[in-house]
Amino acid sequence: MRSSTSRRRGLRALTLASLLALGGLAWPVLPVLAADDSAQLALGKKLFLQGVAPSCAVCHTLQAAGAEGAVGPVLDELKPDAARVAKALRNGLGQMPSYKDKLNDAEIAALALYVSKASGGAK
Repeated sequence: MRSSTSRRRGLRALTLASLLALGGLAWPVLPVLAADDSAQLALGKKLFLQGVAPSCAVCHTLQAAGAEGAVGPVLDELKPDAARVAKALRNGLGQMPSYKDKLNDAEIAALALYVSKASGGAK
């Protein structure tokens, strides 16, 4: 029968080994997540500029996209987070129409991520 001290050492060693193994597994995933984020941002920018009619750029100003719309709010000043952008895309807001019938959930997420990051609203 093992002593309690011996068991504690064994558990510590097992815990440390598990953490190191998990850390080692997580490390290669980070570049994949960054690449996925880049693809989503590229899709979001494309959708902002020309993905739907009317395009976001027709109404909104967003410096990172080179957009100088004069109808909607200046997104660089508003700095909306992704949740706020997604809600506006799904439900419409003021004069802005809803895009829920024109964009799927993945496209709304990409567009919302792009606007939030490009405007400085992402946290």
